[in-house]
Amino acid sequence: MSDLQAPLVRPKRKKVWVDYFIQFRWIIVIFVVLPISVTLYFLTYLGDVRSEMKSFKQRQKEHDENVKKVVKRLKERNPKRDGLVCTARKPWIAVGMRNVDYKRARHFEVDLSAFRNILEIDKERMIARVEPLVNMGQISRVTVPMNLSLAVVAELDDLTVGGLINGYGIEGSSHLYGLFSDTVVAYEIVLANGQVVRATKDNEYSDLFYAIPWSQGTLGLLVSAEIKLIPVKEYMKLTYKPIVGNIKDLAQAYVDSFAPRDGDQDNPEKVPDFVETMVYSPTRAVCMTGRYASKEEAKRKGNVINNVGWWFKPWFYQHAETALKKGEFVEYIPTREYYHRHTRCLYWEGKLILPFADQWWFRFLLGWMMPPKVSLLKATQGEAIRNYYHEMHVIQDMLIPLYKVGDALEWVHHEMEVYPIWLCPHRLYKLPVKTMVYPEPGFEAHRRQGDTHYAQMYTDVGVYYAPGPVLRGEVFDGAEAARRLENWLIENHGFQPQYAVSELSEKNFWRMFDASLYEHCRKKYGAVGTFMSVYYKSKKGRKTEKEVQEAEQAHLESAYAEAD
Repeated sequence: MSDLQAPLVRPKRKKVWVDYFIQFRWIIVIFVVLPISVTLYFLTYLGDVRSEMKSFKQRQKEHDENVKKVVKRLKERNPKRDGLVCTARKPWIAVGMRNVDYKRARHFEVDLSAFRNILEIDKERMIARVEPLVNMGQISRVTVPMNLSLAVVAELDDLTVGGLINGYGIEGSSHLYGLFSDTVVAYEIVLANGQVVRATKDNEYSDLFYAIPWSQGTLGLLVSAEIKLIPVKEYMKLTYKPIVGNIKDLAQAYVDSFAPRDGDQDNPEKVPDFVETMVYSPTRAVCMTGRYASKEEAKRKGNVINNVGWWFKPWFYQHAETALKKGEFVEYIPTREYYHRHTRCLYWEGKLILPFADQWWFRFLLGWMMPPKVSLLKATQGEAIRNYYHEMHVIQDMLIPLYKVGDALEWVHHEMEVYPIWLCPHRLYKLPVKTMVYPEPGFEAHRRQGDTHYAQMYTDVGVYYAPGPVLRGEVFDGAEAARRLENWLIENHGFQPQYAVSELSEKNFWRMFDASLYEHCRKKYGAVGTFMSVYYKSKKGRKTEKEVQEAEQAHLESAYAEAD
């Protein structure tokens, strides 16, 4: 193993009271969080069913009325005293690690909680028109029985359309369709002045259309989106292929699982419908590739059907790991259960939250209550617990060019020792304008594996778990590790989704992301001085009154600069 691959040697860390609280937090989770989670899941389900029973006209009428309320609320804002605009969602509700510190300072809230309906499923246009608080579990429950699906369905049930558009969203089909926002064909946005516009890639608001992804809702308020649908079949035929070797071997096997070496990346005969790889150690991984299959095919004699969605089933990542012992195997999973395969165990974070929840007796007796709602986990932790997780835990996604996967795995092993690691490829398209995230300049000339003339293949390296040093009781500086990760991404043309805790300075934030189109739209559509900037929202730490005032006055400064 090279020096780069070898993990750092660290001294032992003295335990503090928070360590013991974390160790026994499962008591609160079992007796408080899980029962409330089940109740909320049930009530939400009833609300979704009630919404689905309404006619299209009724849902559209309610939507229009709710949009008018948003417009009215925006116009009530007094810029001199009310603070910058943000949604009224409580800080702990968001599915992410950030503390949402911008809501702990003076701000002007706009309530979007009513925007949780599927407005229309258009089978002719193959478009789903939905409101921003529609989540992945809700949309897949409606579309999959029709043999339809969003082109990209993020794995966790609670992830919402608004968060996946304004932030970031990916799935095992992203090597075909790109990120979640790449599958959107139109946005309905309420601008700072209360004007409601529909932005598409070829209308007068095309600049706004391309600027919205990754903007964190800082250009306007998203009230609906039209998203691409694709035809699907009842089952996913999934192949589990074990890989043993060094880190570079694992990386190359992952690339080969979906990217033909002859460059024929658009050939459906050579490229699977779904791809993911889980790296369990520096020498072991399992590559999974899936293709849609009909019910007739799945039920043929000799084929194995695995209903992974049942509460008593082994957690998916542990089930996949069995391929390392028994060798390559194939099974058929019902399509919707496959989409949400990581929900029950929250990838593998469930093991930290409830250390024994993967045991057969717990799965059988209480597995039906899983997973605990992330929002409730956040609501039941105080400031000390939040800070502990920021320092002693890693939840980061590294979006990097495909050819640098091996380098990224070596870096993570050396700096963090977090396992398992999730690998999921995605296209990063060459667009008519330069957006906040963009491919490497001139990538087409290199003709690297996975690339096409219109898109560079990237990979999400998902790093979620307690680092090895923390598990061994050694010193670990989470903030410093995050800074090094961010610097590595900047140096390697990578990107960090901003749902995670970020240590980026404003200068480095705009080294990582491109500001040109975003800032152009901020000024053109009146967002400056009304909506928070994307860095303001992403920046770690509570906002002081001085910072709030400076952000509010930004529109005056830009106006004076233009006048000069």
